Amino acid sequence: MDLPRSFTIRESSHRIHNPLTSEKLATLGQALHLPPGASMLDLACGTGEMLCTWARDHHVHGTGVDISTVFIDRARARAEELDVADRAGFVHGDASGHVADRPVDIAACVGATWIGGGTAGTVGLLRRSLAPGGIMLIGEVYWRREPPDQTTVDHCHATGRDDFLPLPELIEQFGELGCDVVEMVLADQDSWDRYAAAQWLNIRRWLDANPHDELYGQMRAELTTEPARHVRYQREYLGWGVFALMDR
Repeated sequence: MDLPRSFTIRESSHRIHNPLTSEKLATLGQALHLPPGASMLDLACGTGEMLCTWARDHHVHGTGVDISTVFIDRARARAEELDVADRAGFVHGDASGHVADRPVDIAACVGATWIGGGTAGTVGLLRRSLAPGGIMLIGEVYWRREPPDQTTVDHCHATGRDDFLPLPELIEQFGELGCDVVEMVLADQDSWDRYAAAQWLNIRRWLDANPHDELYGQMRAELTTEPARHVRYQREYLGWGVFALMDR
């Protein structure tokens, strides 16, 4: 049970595995006015940057769960680096089936709603761990602009236009799921650039160091095509944000 090695190569230098910069992540934590001692569950936590930095800055405590052994090891190292290992613990496991032992104040899935089969399923999963009056954090993709054709849809890693919603319709969907949207922090094009371009440098450095690896051809082809794909399609048509939700 692990992520494909190509993913960990691609994001080997990333502390945040989505188009949220460290500044925007800090803005989100500040905007939520987190009380000291708040409990948190972070599903598909990656390398644990949200839980670790919020444990340091806001004195939350909790658990991160991720399927990647590489990322969980890095998350634990990050907790030690920030001196929050007593408040931020990490578990290697399938986040799609993980429910907290005790209800938490913050239940998060930031950028991996596939664990619940989409937005609705992920909201349902987070609710199973949420204390009354708690906050859910959902990171989700939306259409920044209406895609003009199926080629654009394909290059945005979607099978059809209905895979993603425009931002107003995404907000309405949260309401239909019985949630109030109480905060949001959105990526911008520069945020997307920082996320995507760092992948290109990671891949290039890996290629230079591993010319005989079995993944060399796959990663070489990706680096050849991804920069143009990003600026032509993803940068222009995809939005991304983290949405704070409370049950009505």
